[in-house]
Parts: sequence; C-alpha cells; structure tokens
Amino acid sequence: MRVLILGGTAEARALAAALDPEPGVHVVSSLAGRVSNPRLPVGEVHEGGFGGPDGLAAWLREHAVDAMVDATHPFAERMTASAAQAAERTGVPLLVLRRPGWTEGPGDAWHRVASLGAAAELLPSLGRRVFLTTGRRSLPAFTGAFTAVEGLWFLARSVDPPEPPIPANVHVVLARGPYTVEGERALIAEHRLDVLVTKDSGGQMTTAKLVAARELGLPVIMVDRPPLPGGVRPAETVEAALEWVHEAGLHAG
Repeated sequence: MRVLILGGTAEARALAAALDPEPGVHVVSSLAGRVSNPRLPVGEVHEGGFGGPDGLAAWLREHAVDAMVDATHPFAERMTASAAQAAERTGVPLLVLRRPGWTEGPGDAWHRVASLGAAAELLPSLGRRVFLTTGRRSLPAFTGAFTAVEGLWFLARSVDPPEPPIPANVHVVLARGPYTVEGERALIAEHRLDVLVTKDSGGQMTTAKLVAARELGLPVIMVDRPPLPGGVRPAETVEAALEWVHEAGLHAG
C-alpha cells in the first residue's frame, strides 16, 4: 500500500512515524518548501509542490498511490483544494486531517473574523501596539490602507523573515514554537503590546500566547479557518487518520 501524506505539520509527522514501520506500507511525505529548515518526518520525503491539481493527479497515478492524507496547515487552502480535485480525478481516497481549532474560554476577549482583511479593518478599534502572529505572508494585509493609522506598530513573529520591504512600523521576531506562557507574557510586557492577532491554527505549540493575552487582558482578533471543500472526509486526530488508512488499505487490497 502506498500512502501520500501532504504537509509538514506535527500531525503529519506523527502519522508518518506511525505508518512507516508497518509491513507492506510505503509512506511518502510531501513538504511544500515554504519554511526553511523544516522538521523532517521519517521515511521518504517529496520536497516542493506538484504543479496544482493536474500535477498532483499525475503524480498520484505515476506512483500508484492508494490513499492520500492532507495534513497540511489548516490555512493551506490552495493545497487542500488541489488535493480534493486530484482525488476526485483519480479516484484516490482522500482524508483531511485537521487538529481541532481553539475554543474561547472564561476571561477571553476574542473577536472572530472571516479573513485577514476583516482582521485588518477591525484592528485599529482594538489597539495600537499589535502582536501579529498570522505568518510572514500575511504582513501586507496589515500594512495597507486599512491600517494606515497614526501610532499603529507591529511586532510580527514568524519562523522565516517576511519578504522585503518591511515597513518602518514593523519589528520582526524570528522564532519557532512551542512557546511558554512566561515567555509570551514577557514579550508582551517588553513591547507594551495591547492586542493580539492570530489565526485559529489549533494545537498546543502556540496556545501560550492566548493564555498570556487572557491573563493580561488583551483583546484577540481570531481569524477563522477557511471551510473545507465539499465532500471531503475530515478527521481531527492522528489515531482516526491511522484507522482510516488501514480501512483504505483493506479496500485497496
């Protein structure tokens, strides 16, 4: 049985580690190459893209893939759409593995929005010194007309540096999780941050910022996940994905 796992998430690595030693199962993990020095999964790795849904469909046929698991980041909307289209064209079973999103709790002051643009529009009404943790590619959404407000300043944290030019009111911090609540509190205090902007990525690696924001009384702008393509099967845990792969293997056999 040949299984293709899309994505460089922790869930993708855990699924590859669980499947790799199983007899009769060959796993290929695909990394898009958007992060330098990524954490590599066990087993075979395909680096770089496929060339859209047509390229992915051709790859699935060429390598006789029996099952595909999309375990990309919850906001990798284009890759998920390509996977759904390629699966439909080839008949390869597809599962979308997404860890559960975050849930607002007592003491939180969250403002949920549907997009980065909506987050940028709302931002000036909530604060001026911004803890921006939506990824390096999202920076232009927050430095355009919506945020041309006097006194607006950004601490933008990402794994890799954003593409230049970087506006004068943006200070970039390069870091990779997991983070600690103590460290997030110290960062917020040091830079006098008064609002947090983040995506609903879910997981435990970056929840510390949400705890720190709650404790310090910061409002949070939470960008909701894009919806999954119609008809795809979702799973929230590696265990559920592993069970699905085993079922797909029985059908493939």
